[in-house]
Amino acid sequence: MRSQHHEWVSPSTLDPEETADLLLRDLHSTPEGLSETEAKRRLLQFGPNELQRRRGREWPQALVRQLTHPLALLLWVAAGLLLVVGSHVVAAAVVLIIMLNAAFSFVQEVQAERAVEALAKYLPQRAKVVRNGAIVEIDATQLVPGDIVVIEEGDRIAADTRLLTGAIEVDMSALTGESVPTLRSAALLDVNVPLMSAHELVFSGTSCTGGQARGVAFATGMATEIGRIAALSERVKSDPSPLERQVRRAAWLIAAVSVMLSLSFIPVATLAAHLTVVNSLVFAAGLLAGMVPEGLLPVITLALAVAVRELANRGALVKRLSAVETLGSTDVICTDKTGTLTQNRMTPVAVWTAAGRIELDTHERQVDTRSSPTLESLGLIAASCNNARIDDENGPVGDPTEVAVLSAARSLGAVSDVAVREAHRRWQFHFDPEVKLMSTIDRLDAGPPVVHTKGAPEALLPRCSHILDSDGKPQPLDELQRSRIEDAVNSFAAEGLRVLGFAQRQLPAKQRVPHRRGTAEQDLCLTGLIAMLDPPRPGIVDAVAQCHTAGIRIIVITGDHPLTAAAIAERIGITGPHPTVVTAEQFEQLDENQLAALIRDQPEVIFARASPEAKLHIAEALRGEGHVVAMTGDGVNDAPALRRADIGVAMGLSGTDVAREAATMVLTDDDFGSIVTAVHAGRRIYDNVRKFIVYIFAHAVPEVVPFLLFALSGGAIPLPLTILQLLAFDVGSETLPALSLSREPAEPGIMQRPPRPRNEGVIRMPMLLRAWLFLGVVVTGLSLGGYFYVLLKAGWHPGVPVDVGTPMYHVYRQATTMTFLGMITGQIGTAFAVRTQRASLRSVGIFSNKYLLAGIAAEIVLAAILVYGPPLQTLLGTEALPAPDLLVLLPFPFVVWGADELRRYLLRRSRNRQHRKRELAHDARGQVTPV
Repeated sequence: MRSQHHEWVSPSTLDPEETADLLLRDLHSTPEGLSETEAKRRLLQFGPNELQRRRGREWPQALVRQLTHPLALLLWVAAGLLLVVGSHVVAAAVVLIIMLNAAFSFVQEVQAERAVEALAKYLPQRAKVVRNGAIVEIDATQLVPGDIVVIEEGDRIAADTRLLTGAIEVDMSALTGESVPTLRSAALLDVNVPLMSAHELVFSGTSCTGGQARGVAFATGMATEIGRIAALSERVKSDPSPLERQVRRAAWLIAAVSVMLSLSFIPVATLAAHLTVVNSLVFAAGLLAGMVPEGLLPVITLALAVAVRELANRGALVKRLSAVETLGSTDVICTDKTGTLTQNRMTPVAVWTAAGRIELDTHERQVDTRSSPTLESLGLIAASCNNARIDDENGPVGDPTEVAVLSAARSLGAVSDVAVREAHRRWQFHFDPEVKLMSTIDRLDAGPPVVHTKGAPEALLPRCSHILDSDGKPQPLDELQRSRIEDAVNSFAAEGLRVLGFAQRQLPAKQRVPHRRGTAEQDLCLTGLIAMLDPPRPGIVDAVAQCHTAGIRIIVITGDHPLTAAAIAERIGITGPHPTVVTAEQFEQLDENQLAALIRDQPEVIFARASPEAKLHIAEALRGEGHVVAMTGDGVNDAPALRRADIGVAMGLSGTDVAREAATMVLTDDDFGSIVTAVHAGRRIYDNVRKFIVYIFAHAVPEVVPFLLFALSGGAIPLPLTILQLLAFDVGSETLPALSLSREPAEPGIMQRPPRPRNEGVIRMPMLLRAWLFLGVVVTGLSLGGYFYVLLKAGWHPGVPVDVGTPMYHVYRQATTMTFLGMITGQIGTAFAVRTQRASLRSVGIFSNKYLLAGIAAEIVLAAILVYGPPLQTLLGTEALPAPDLLVLLPFPFVVWGADELRRYLLRRSRNRQHRKRELAHDARGQVTPV
């Protein structure tokens, strides 16, 4: 069938309508569309309308990355040294560690990638098609050749399509790189031109930026033009997130410290302990391998992937793993009003004409317009200049504002039937966010054509020269009348209502219909105003309060009237009663420096009647001031601002396909509260990564000190831990509890802290001091205490030989086992201690992290196998311990945890004292001495 063919050339002998009819016949379709049965048959024939990506060659590259990251390279160096000096068993153990870690990291990376890609099912691209003669909305993957597609402003075109009726402006940048939209019209026909230049064709992957049209799909899936391009190109790899870059820097830091300690161990062991150079290299390589935190990178990936899944279940779809971490440092949210702060469920509540204000009740009765020609005209304009449908069997369809306007028109007695409206319409000028107007040219019955216009009152009023009086007769619009209209608009806006103005102009009967809006939208006669109520979303007040508590600033950027925006912002707690409101005219007068100063100096600012271009400038100004910005948007023209912000947030319900593609995060419920949830998740993830880093670093001390103790004692103190025991501790017992810390619930007060600075590193000096000089020292003291307890109890003293065949050899193996188990039990206490950075563990719940409990249980089982399993006893040099020695280990976790709990308590008390002192000092400065 030629529907899947790309060499499209229109015959020069046919006019556009004949060409369209020929294509429909070729595709075995009609303007009434396909039947559901035929559509299902074609879906089986041509397959889903989606691009197929090659994945077969990607996994080797991902696996190689895991084998060559900084920490893996260290292990390769250690294994190489061990092979050189002949320690093949330990070398094999290190290589096994590399392979296990690489495999685990690889699995985590692949699962995380699949988790993000799986989010596409939550956000299927939608397409409007004609099936069985009725317009229905389907998943774009179900489009088939021959479908009649309805294209409107904001839609992403889902198949290569030949237009049948209408004209649209199309952003072709996805295919051609041209940023300026091009006109595509069913009335234009190009002959023998390149495919991309044909004015009657639109292509999959492009976006409609204006107008309306219908067309027939002639190519889908990989047969489309973008499918051909996709088949020739490889998938673009995403950049690592700031957190991932910081973790890699931390990995290099760990590598540098590990190499330094290992190299310094060689002369110390050679000179002080009188070891051979070969044995010194063996110990140095083992020490190097033991200090590498193998789980660092997979834990980061796992933590971000888990957060993405959780946010998806709570209405926030994050399209990149890196965005989760960025959300945690967001300190400014720029939000629209309609649909985000409010419910986007417009209800008409009142109309105003020259006769005055009339309240509406769209549910009970119609307004009697028989004695008011003005109200009748207002209803007619509202019904004609409209693209919504309210009589659809599935409920109202269209923009919520237009649905409300059409509902008001029906209350005023106008006919709301779509077929009648389409029969009268001769031309349409789509809503332009720059001019804030929409117009249609309609011919009613046999009368002359009439321009019907609606839009923002301040944009409409300058184009009006007359007003319809209470008798329905045009009167010149003088300054007194203009002032009266403005007072009515301000009165509505002060009540938090959205206001639209409506006007008309009769054209000469024989004059050609104007196709330029500048010509049509002039000398208009104002008919009246319609005021609509959009109530705040449930829970929005609490969400805004949480942002303020978290140190996040909210800036409202809306296309609404300044008074409406201010009233809503005050009602939900974003601002006080006297915010700084910047109108479109005032914004245009600001240069970059003035805009930056305004944002910096005015804590409560609202941008009203703002254009999409203004959003972009505001995002750039905020980023220039060092802020991390989240920007909401739903329209086509919001896309640049969404891309420019650190986090672009698109609306999943009311947003356009273009906005959703440009955004980093999509709200499936359009709820502002979901942004707050995402910020909370971002902060939690960052905290959990830091907890894991403290946990990993704390164990470097008990791993290194036994080797240093052996070397500095000149060998008088036997090595408290063998190299293979160290590797088993580092890989076997540490991994599962470490991973479970990524699932740690948030600490109390996480949303009461100010956002962290953009350039703050993931590793800070207080973390290192806590890990190395506190937790590490406590665990080292306990594990070495257990070691010496076993030796001294058996009568050992420094210098007594413990080699194979000596009387103390069995006791020495028990002592190293005690060190090994002492480190594991201390590690359990560390895992509980690092669960909170500031708060008491009781505040988050001792047993609230079930993953940690499971990880610790697995760690204990593994330790028992390593100590009591005969094959592993031989390999690791462990020995079964008597029950009294095991009882000595029981308090170790509680000692580590209790010591850190006491440290955090003292820190909290110290901070509280300092806070009270500052409050007392502030109160003292504020007192006035009586005279």
